[in-house]
Amino acid sequence: MAAAGRRRAGAILDAHPGLAAIAWTVGPAGCVLAGRVNGLAPAGQVRDVFDAWRAALALAEYREHRLGGGVTGLHAAARRDLVRVRLTATVPAGVQEDQ
Repeated sequence: MAAAGRRRAGAILDAHPGLAAIAWTVGPAGCVLAGRVNGLAPAGQVRDVFDAWRAALALAEYREHRLGGGVTGLHAAARRDLVRVRLTATVPAGVQEDQ
């Protein structure tokens, strides 16, 4: 069962080879796939990468919240073929963004 779950998670990522590389973690049984956009890039780039992955994976559960110091946390999630896919990003402060 765990191997099948890891294969499903891998297939989800393999279907999007043209997107920017980000950190992905597969849960022990393959039932959770968690992606993290590196917050060390400029704010616009972090948002662009997050939005590209979010759109490609059709992650409908989306929320955005302000953290301390003007930093913004982004979260999106959905279930894909028995795999819970989660995507997060931390958008750094200091760059004016159009909202």
